[in-house]
Amino acid sequence: MMFRHTYPLAFMAAIALLAGTDAFAQAADGKTLFAKNCAACHQANGKGIPGAFPALAGNAFVQGAPGDVATVLLKGRGGMPDFSGSLNDADIAQVLSYVRSNWGNGAAAISEQEVGAQRGALGVPPASSARFSNKH
Repeated sequence: MMFRHTYPLAFMAAIALLAGTDAFAQAADGKTLFAKNCAACHQANGKGIPGAFPALAGNAFVQGAPGDVATVLLKGRGGMPDFSGSLNDADIAQVLSYVRSNWGNGAAAISEQEVGAQRGALGVPPASSARFSNKH
């Protein structure tokens, strides 16, 4: 027996339009990656937890040089772990681009190539693609 679902044409058209938009896909992925990997400490609103985890909202460092910001995710900083083994260059670029353009931040996006160049300059090995590689 075969089941067939029917959806309103306008709904399907909207989904197709949004799914095909690179900017939408990148923003959604960056937001999702942030929620999964960062929001527990830095909070969904980017305000952090005073005295424990710094705010990313309005943070000059976050909006600064792309290589410096990428280094934090690739090598860690203070009590923050590195994400070099669990996030690939595209993922790091997406989450950083999301952070740099939300909560009042107005910095430019960071590209996968910029993250890859920084990974290479730091001598950080590529992220693992193993099924259970996310150590966070």
